[in-house]
This record gives sequence, C-alpha cells and structure tokens, in this order.
Amino acid sequence: MKRFLISIFGFLFFRWAYPGFDYHSFPFRLLMKCFLAQKVMRINSHVPWPVHWTSEVKGFEKIQRGTETPGSTLGCYIDGRNGIIIEENVWIGPRVSIISMNHDLFDYNLYLNTNPIRIGRNSLILTSSIILPGVELGSHTVVAAGAVVTKSFHEGNLLIGGNPAVVIKKLDDYNQSAV
Repeated sequence: MKRFLISIFGFLFFRWAYPGFDYHSFPFRLLMKCFLAQKVMRINSHVPWPVHWTSEVKGFEKIQRGTETPGSTLGCYIDGRNGIIIEENVWIGPRVSIISMNHDLFDYNLYLNTNPIRIGRNSLILTSSIILPGVELGSHTVVAAGAVVTKSFHEGNLLIGGNPAVVIKKLDDYNQSAV
C-alpha cells in the first residue's frame, strides 16, 4: 500500500514537473511532508522537486542536478540565480548554503555575474558548510562541517575544511561499487 501511495503522490506532484526525479528512492514520510509543505501550504511551491519546508531554493531554473535533490535536508539555502551544476551522487547535508550570486560592492542593489558553481560527482557537503559564487569542486570532494569554500578545488579526491577552506587530506578514489 505504501509503495502504491508513493507512486501516486510522486508521479502526480513531483514527476510531472521534474521528469528526472526518482520518487521511489525518496523516504515515504519525507515525501509526504514535502508534498504537504509544497503543494498544500505553498512553501517552496515553485520548485519541482521535494524541498524540506525549512529550506529555501531560489533560481531553481538555473540549477542542474544529478541524482540527489538539493534542499531536501533541514535548513538549506540554495541560491541558483547565477547557476549551480550538481553532478551525480552529490549529498548535501543540513544547514548548507550554496550561494551562486554576489552583490556588487559599490551598489548593493546590483548582483555580479560569475561562473556557475560546479560540484563534481560523488561529493559530500557536510553540515553548515557554505559554498560561495564561482567555486568548482572536483569529483569526490568532501567538504567538512562548517567549512567556507571561497575558491575552487579542481583536483578531486579531497577532504577540505576550514574558513577559508583548505585541503585537509587527499582521499582514495570513490568506491564506485557502492553507487
């Protein structure tokens, strides 16, 4: 019965708007809560994939996402107005901010156009991390909790952390068999 309900709600309220969304892999209770928040209470109603009711997603039209759903965890702020490219199997933890657009320092009403943020496949962005405009992260990059990423780390297979973020450790290749 639960799988039947997931199929109905997932297809009717999320799949039609975002055809790549795999609602069967999404937890049932979270899917129902997102449905109530987005479709009934109209919180983040403009976003076609499930978003946690405490998260905010701006500029979803310019967000290219892989298999995971940005903003589906507690208290995230995802600003995609300048573009965000999230590749396959990127996990985003709670209270993460991904901010693709910055203010002009001489006129705060203007925004600066920069390259979109790019997060490589098999990456993990942990709790309370902040990723700022123009940053590119290579594949299998783990951003430590509380890190502020102000520059790009193209190499991949890295653990980065701190404010501003620096390389803490080089990692082995990601275990592809687990994906």
